[in-house]
Amino acid sequence: MDHGHVVTAGIPLWLSIPFILMLLFIAIGPLFFHHWWEENRNKLIVSLALGIPTAILLISRGMQHDLMHQILFDYIPFIVLLGGLFVITGGIHLQGDLEASPATNTLFLAIGGVLASFMGTTGAAMLLIRPVIKTNTHRKYKVHTILFFIAIVANCGGMLTPLGDPPLFLLYLRGAPFSWFFGLTPVWFFVIATLLLIYFIFDSYYYKKEPEVFIAKDKLEVIPLRLKGNYNFIFLAGVVLSVAFLNQQYIPAIAENPNMGFIREAAILICMLLSLVFTPSKMRYDDNKFTWSPIIEVAYLFLGIFITMVPALLYLKANAHSFGLTEPWQYYYATGGLSAFLDNAPTAVSFHNLALGMVESFPGANLVAGIPEVLLKAISLGAVFFGAMTYIGNGPNFMVKAIAECNNIPMPSFFGYVFKFSFVILLPVYIVAQLIFL
Repeated sequence: MDHGHVVTAGIPLWLSIPFILMLLFIAIGPLFFHHWWEENRNKLIVSLALGIPTAILLISRGMQHDLMHQILFDYIPFIVLLGGLFVITGGIHLQGDLEASPATNTLFLAIGGVLASFMGTTGAAMLLIRPVIKTNTHRKYKVHTILFFIAIVANCGGMLTPLGDPPLFLLYLRGAPFSWFFGLTPVWFFVIATLLLIYFIFDSYYYKKEPEVFIAKDKLEVIPLRLKGNYNFIFLAGVVLSVAFLNQQYIPAIAENPNMGFIREAAILICMLLSLVFTPSKMRYDDNKFTWSPIIEVAYLFLGIFITMVPALLYLKANAHSFGLTEPWQYYYATGGLSAFLDNAPTAVSFHNLALGMVESFPGANLVAGIPEVLLKAISLGAVFFGAMTYIGNGPNFMVKAIAECNNIPMPSFFGYVFKFSFVILLPVYIVAQLIFL
């Protein structure tokens, strides 16, 4: 056993307190000190106030390698990818204003649920969130549309390829074949179709409650759709190809020198800069109402989250053997439960590591990525689906929330989202999916 493992094995649970405090700030900030919390600068202050002492404690305990790995190889690629997709899709302008009928809104979400697997949940969410908001400008009741958008487009839709969601990409790098994820199509279809049906029922109900003057105005101001900034799809394709091919699977030298892996981030930044150069400022900032605030908010908050979550992840890894997880459904809910509050990518990796020790318990099982296939399925589904359970479960969630709020849509608080939406709508669907497919 190497020195790193000796250090990790002795990590105390109390080192996770800053991470818990970070989550509490995110949860209660908008409730108890809303105006102060609105300032991104104050989010950075909280992240640093909790992150710096955590970093010092980790370094003092000889865990600087874990800390640096989390910042260099998890946080930086995470923010670069989100930032690249955010900027590039912010240069694509879908001009027009459709009638905001339940059928139109449901179609928007369905298209997003398909696109998410092929351009990433972040890419699909950033591409479609502004047109969805624009279409619903004259609707009084539209918060529910954003909530289902987060669930379907920013999370559940990204199940069919490693490009769809970060945890799937990390599992792909650990040996899961690209085509294996297409085998999750039945459960993907069930969850997406069920959520779309529930959404259509909700939106039909609220549509009937809309003031007649709002509906009349919405019908009068219908403008055919017209896509501008199409060249940004080239830059978007560049990001997708960079994520798919600039890794150690195709460039073996990266395995010997991990720093070479930053060529992927360099390529993404180049695509982002090209989008900034070629997209007219008027179209980006005036037509799309693009602001940097959402990505800055995500960068500041997740800096604190990624640093303070290191002890929590190390504790999970060191004590995984004592958790008693032996059945696929247990992996599904355990991965899902932690993915809702930790970032779902490192959570998926942690449970993959745990499952590596379970091979002997599944004699004759088909192994994928070195673990029983049924466990890989459970981990993949739990990580992606349950990322929608809170605002912090997946990167795009906060971005969609921030963009909606920038457009004067009053989004629920952290607890409001959990207790009024994810627990009562999403969780029952996920339970039924587990009972059918796992």
